[in-house]
Amino acid sequence: MKRLLLLVAAVACAVFATAAGAGSEAPGAVYTLTNSPAGNAVAVFDRAADGSLAAAGTFATGGLGTGAGLGSQGSIVVTRDGRHVLAVNAGSDSVSAFAVDRDGLDLLSTVPSGGARPTSVTERHGVVYVLNAGSNTISGFTLGRDGLATLAGSTRALSAGAAVPSQIQFAAHGRTLVVTERGSNTIDTFAVGRDGYAAAPVSTPSTGGAPFGFDFDNRDHLIVSDANAGPGESAATSYDVEDDGTLSLITGPVLTHQGAACWLVVSKDGRYAYTANAGSGSISTFAIAHDGSLTLLGSTQLGGGSRPLDVAVSDNGRYLYVLAAGFNGVLGFRIGDDGSLGPVASGRGLPDAAAGLAAR
Repeated sequence: MKRLLLLVAAVACAVFATAAGAGSEAPGAVYTLTNSPAGNAVAVFDRAADGSLAAAGTFATGGLGTGAGLGSQGSIVVTRDGRHVLAVNAGSDSVSAFAVDRDGLDLLSTVPSGGARPTSVTERHGVVYVLNAGSNTISGFTLGRDGLATLAGSTRALSAGAAVPSQIQFAAHGRTLVVTERGSNTIDTFAVGRDGYAAAPVSTPSTGGAPFGFDFDNRDHLIVSDANAGPGESAATSYDVEDDGTLSLITGPVLTHQGAACWLVVSKDGRYAYTANAGSGSISTFAIAHDGSLTLLGSTQLGGGSRPLDVAVSDNGRYLYVLAAGFNGVLGFRIGDDGSLGPVASGRGLPDAAAGLAAR
């Protein structure tokens, strides 16, 4: 029965897919993928100082999308320094790197992903890793002025029995990689050396059901969305990442009382976590305590048929954005000092297959 519930949650997320701070008010951008099998592209929305969005064109990746949900988080990311955008091409087994410039994006390179069906990408200190969901592997790259270069011999298999991997991301310090695997209810961690090479994975059973999206708070506590916490329920769980790569539970699963919490992001000040609940058309807000423990504050309804598929926070910490497939657009919210969300002007006109979300 437990395995059946995990599979139900995985299918639900695949169907729906397939905070606060004292940052600057400077403008920025929001990015998503068109995910078209005829030619993938990054759709860009300019972000005004008040958080409102305006369509600013599309930029071809040089690869192909799938035309269907990717079932992942992190398919497009902005590098930590804000100078590059990285995007996966799940339909052509490649990954693309763009430089951010005043005219939008400049494609630097499109290279093989090192495996099959790349669905998530992450970067720290010029080292990039891609999660290849079709081959259950991760592969490494370096990022330079000319784009991505393969880190020879860096491909690693996920742990034995890993199934339906959903996201890869570096911890903030850049010495640990984490991969969630909602089909097997496991979480893998990889120690990463100064040379950029990942060690063998350490696998830990997830406390919550169907671990999907995740992020880290400012003390590197791991905060994970649990897409299945029982029939019609989902949750979030927090962990300490030990020196040996194992995870120790801090708190959770903390129920959202919403369906299919598949995507999760933490506010820039580390005080709040937000889950995008595909099954309920809502965003749930959690307070994060100093020790990483979670408390549900409530949920914000986005409207009937919204189908939220991903969530991102601008790097100034003031705005939260939600990819809403049912509205073919990106919804914007201002983050209050108490973690509350107030709507700002949104961007529309995305294709049905749009996937992934990143903000700058």
